Amino acid sequence: MTVLKRPLVTEKVSELNEKGKYGFIVDKKANKIEIKKAVEKMYGVTVEKVATMRYPGKEKSRYTKSRIITGRTPSFKKAIVTLAAGDVIDFYGSI
Repeated sequence: MTVLKRPLVTEKVSELNEKGKYGFIVDKKANKIEIKKAVEKMYGVTVEKVATMRYPGKEKSRYTKSRIITGRTPSFKKAIVTLAAGDVIDFYGSI
C-alpha cells in the first residue's frame, strides 16, 4: 500500500508552502502516523504535525445534445503536513 498518492499543487497550498506546510492526497485508510513516516522517508525531512481531511465525492451532471450525463467525482483524503523549521520539500527540483 502506498500511503502518499500525489502532492497537492494548488494556489492555496502554495501559499502554505511558504509557512512550512505541504499538502498531499493520501490513501483513504492511512492514519497520521503512517503519513508522517511516509513523508519523512520519501523526502528526508522532520514532520512536526499532520492534519487530515476526508472529502466525499460529489454528484455531477452535464447536459449534452442527446441526454443528461450524471456521475460522481471520487472521494479522497487530504493531509496537510507541517515540517520542522528550516526543512523544505522541493517538488520541482527534478524538472
